[in-house]
Amino acid sequence: MMTKAQTIICRCEEVTYEEVFNAIQQYMCSSREIKLRTRAGMGCCGGRTCRVLLESLIQDFSEFETERLQPLKYQPPIRPVSFGLLGENK
Repeated sequence: MMTKAQTIICRCEEVTYEEVFNAIQQYMCSSREIKLRTRAGMGCCGGRTCRVLLESLIQDFSEFETERLQPLKYQPPIRPVSFGLLGENK
């Protein structure tokens, strides 16, 4: 059975709840620092999957005032694919 600490927060980079929590507690990280320290939100989805959860954890556990917390940025896919290419038969 998986514990809370083993819960995967970022599927792309396989970052766990424990890693994010420890980084927030140890370094008093901002959103950007969490990304740099744990790689959460830096995978192939560009943070689209885990961004909301990461921001929630940072708000819950960080000692920063809410006004100082900046939302995480997310990136478009690594290689955009046009609809024309998707519908093309080969």
